[in-house]
Parts: sequence; structure tokens; C-alpha cells
Amino acid sequence: MWITVFYKKNYFRLSLYYTGDNPDQCKHMPRHARIDIAGEIYHVINRANAKSWIFESSGDRTAVIESMGETLQKVPIDIFAFCIMSNHWHFAVRPRADGDMGKFFGKFTQKVTQRWHKFHQTVGSGHLFQGRFKTFLVQTDPYFIQLMKYIEANPLRAGLVSKAEDWAWCSLSLRQENIELANTILTPWPIDIPAGYIDMVNQPMPKVFLEQVRGSVMRGRPFGDNRWVEEKISEYGLEHTIRQPFRPQKLK
Repeated sequence: MWITVFYKKNYFRLSLYYTGDNPDQCKHMPRHARIDIAGEIYHVINRANAKSWIFESSGDRTAVIESMGETLQKVPIDIFAFCIMSNHWHFAVRPRADGDMGKFFGKFTQKVTQRWHKFHQTVGSGHLFQGRFKTFLVQTDPYFIQLMKYIEANPLRAGLVSKAEDWAWCSLSLRQENIELANTILTPWPIDIPAGYIDMVNQPMPKVFLEQVRGSVMRGRPFGDNRWVEEKISEYGLEHTIRQPFRPQKLK
């Protein structure tokens, strides 16, 4: 067994790896610390337990957006885009202070869970989500735009609507239909919204970007060009996001 202690100004990471022959001793390796640095842009996703459909009604999804606004009053962060689906959600955010992303989504998830259980009369029945949310870092243009399209076209790819802007529980619709609420919840993008952006969202996402985003969702790998990705991996100790996952040998 060997131990790596990695320290930088804004975060701390401790990793333990066992290289022996007994796979049972590999079960309790600590998870990697989340990078939560002010000024960086992140994609955030969380899924329901067993991928159950927990936000089936319009009221369920509207309550999530209300919880978002309430949580922002306690932990202000920049939200560029979001999409509330039936069994998961997507966000693009930028914390304003180190650690604020974790604080925001911790309180937000708790608020959503409590409100859901109270409404459905299932208080005390357990967790609503699989576990802690997943994140990855995002580069700005052109990768930022591709991520916005990925998030805001989610209902379209799922076949829930014929036009992405018709899904009411998404930042794309909010910017078009409820400017007052959008100005309360959403932060202006770090780059200009391209002309004809809605038409772009309704077009299939380039396969190379779609595969790259999905890979980042699975592994937490930064989403950007190769040079930027290498810089972020080195800066924040994210080598685990490009390694092949460890799989213990089967006992014969």
C-alpha cells in the first residue's frame, strides 16, 4: 500500500491505493477530492437513486427551480445554464469563492429532497439522489458554447420536445419566456451568446464534442482543447481522470 498526499493553496487531496492480492482490501479507497475553485467554470450533474423518475410532474420541476432561487440567496454562485430532467439535472456554474460550489449544491440538494418528500408524503424514506454530485472543469469558447448546447438540448435529445426551447424547466426557455426570473437566477455568459443560438441548440451536436462531453461526465476529465486539459490536469492533480480505472484481479 502507498499513500500520496497532494497539497496546493486552494485544495487538499489524500489518496490511498492497495496493490496486494486481496480485492476485498480495495473496497474502501477514499474518493478523489472535488476541485472547487473560484472563477473556474464547471459542469455539474446529479442523478436520482436507481435513475428513478422523481420529477415527473411540472410541479416537481418547478419546485426545483424555486429551490434554486432560494439557495442562491444563501450561497451566491454564477449559474450560466441548467436543465431539470425527470431523473437528473445538469448545471453550468462558476463559484465566486473557493468551496462555494459544494456549499451551494449541498444546500440545494437538501432543500429539493426535503421539499419533495414533504410533497409526496414520504418523509423519512431515505435519499433521493445517488450520492454526491459529479463535476468537470470547462474551458471557454468554443467549448463553453458546446457545453451550453449539450445542457440545453437535453430534452430534445431525449425526445421529450420537438424544439429545445419548449422544455419549460431549462435555462433556454427561461431566457425566452421569463426574463425577470432569468435575471434573478442566471448570470450573463462569459462570452457573447452567438447569433442564431437557439437554432444551433436545435441542431445535432457535433459527434466529436458530444463524445468528449460524455467522457467528461463519466470520468470528470476537463472539457477543452488538449493543451488546456493537460494544464488543468497538472494544476489541480486530476491525473485520475485520464487513467484507466483500477480493476482488482478476480480470485481463481
